[in-house]
Order: sequence, then C-alpha cells, then structure tokens
Amino acid sequence: MSDWRLVESVVEYETGWYTGGYDLMEQPDGSEKRYYWAELPPAAIVVAILDGAGGAGSGDGDGSDDRQVVFVEQFRPAVGETFLELPAGIVEEGESFAEAGVRELAEETGYRAGEATTVETFWVATGVLRHRRGIVVATDLEPGEVDHDGNEFLSVTTRPADEALALARAEPTSDATIEGVLLAMADGFL
Repeated sequence: MSDWRLVESVVEYETGWYTGGYDLMEQPDGSEKRYYWAELPPAAIVVAILDGAGGAGSGDGDGSDDRQVVFVEQFRPAVGETFLELPAGIVEEGESFAEAGVRELAEETGYRAGEATTVETFWVATGVLRHRRGIVVATDLEPGEVDHDGNEFLSVTTRPADEALALARAEPTSDATIEGVLLAMADGFL
C-alpha cells in the first residue's frame, strides 16, 4: 500500500451471508476517505464435464464431441431472473477450492467427481468486495443422489460441451458461469 495508510476498519453490519463495513484510509495526498466493502466467504465454481463414452451418440465414429457440461437452473431473487449456471458454493473452513467444488457438485447435482482441478483462484469485484473465487474443473463423474440445502430450489441439466460458451453468454447470465467456461476452455478442458 506504500502511500496508503489504514486509519480504522469499521464493521457496520453482519448477516449470515456477508459482513459489511468500511476502511477509513489516509490517501497518498494526506486526505482521508471511507472505502466501503462487503466481505463474503470464498466460493468454488464447478465446470463439471461428463465424458460422452457410452452415452447417446457416442461410438459412431464421426469424431463429434459428445461430452456434456453440467449446469443448474435456478431463480436468483436478488435480480429477479432464472439463470442457467455452473454449480457453485461456499468453501467451508479447512477445505480447498477443489474439495469444496467436489462437495458442492455432489450436493447440488448428485454427480460425484473422480478428478477435480482448480484452474484459477482470484479476487472478485475488488472495488467493493472482499471475496475470492476458485474455478474447479471436475471430471470422471458418476451419478448419485442430490442433497440440496433448504434454500436450494434448482434443477440439474446437461448441455453439449461445444455449446457451453454460447450458453454461458446467453441472457440472463452471470460472471461466475462465464468465467468458469472461459477458463476451462483456455486450459483445454472444453
């Protein structure tokens, strides 16, 4: 922070989901200003890829990509829209992003991942949030039973991997879904 000095940090409210407040900062010119923030726990976003082997359309020798990406469809009250999203959830104390991603994928979709790779971790909306996000790619999936939290009203769907970017960009859309698909593509998973 070199020329910046924290004068005080004030928590103004706490909820079950996040904490909000401000930092009174002395700026490089000597003036003071309140910088407001909301602090959220870290979250794992999961790009879960079903191998098409043995599925409909596989083994026909046409070279087509019959892999599927697992999505959840859910209503987001904060913006009043239903989204097609990647599975996601909070990283619990002591978990890595990959461990949280595997757990959340199983809870939300029923799919158990044999492999999980964290492809990126980063800060989100740094002008107002204290929040880290990790993008996890999950593969070697086996179906199982869902275990939704009491506030999770979502449906699970799979879509062709080669359509994942177009689906991620279709309105309404969210940053986490676009980020997850783009990073999985950039690292050669999609």
